[in-house]
Amino acid sequence: MDVATDRFTVGVFQDVTWAERGVDALKRHNFPAEAISIIAKATPEVEALAQKAVGGANRMDVKVLGPVVAHGALVNALQSDSNGLTTRGLGASMRAIGFQMHDGFIFEVLTSRGGVLVAVRSESRAADALAVLHAYGGGNAAIGAWTGRV
Repeated sequence: MDVATDRFTVGVFQDVTWAERGVDALKRHNFPAEAISIIAKATPEVEALAQKAVGGANRMDVKVLGPVVAHGALVNALQSDSNGLTTRGLGASMRAIGFQMHDGFIFEVLTSRGGVLVAVRSESRAADALAVLHAYGGGNAAIGAWTGRV
């Protein structure tokens, strides 16, 4: 699947505990680890979550957020060739995957306050991912530039 045309469902959990529940629920609903992305301010707890949930993550500096733990196709799509995350930040970069700029800034603010952004790459099951994110506390969960039908 081409990253530029991927569809992501995104939500921000209030903390690592809620994010772990949400990621576990996504896996129970048959979303594979490789479809799941995580971006959160770097802490030992977030690194442990990333290791358990998706086999680890990289550290990177994101404009506005500072040092983060980041993993997955969402990171690749937002960073792209223009280094969007590091030069523009999470809020401005979310436009690359079909979110309005104001939605991106909401995700950025929630993440800057210690939230854990979790995204799922799966257009065919975007509605399922959205339901799971909502059910397990994924705040402001939404589908970016979704072209499918419910």
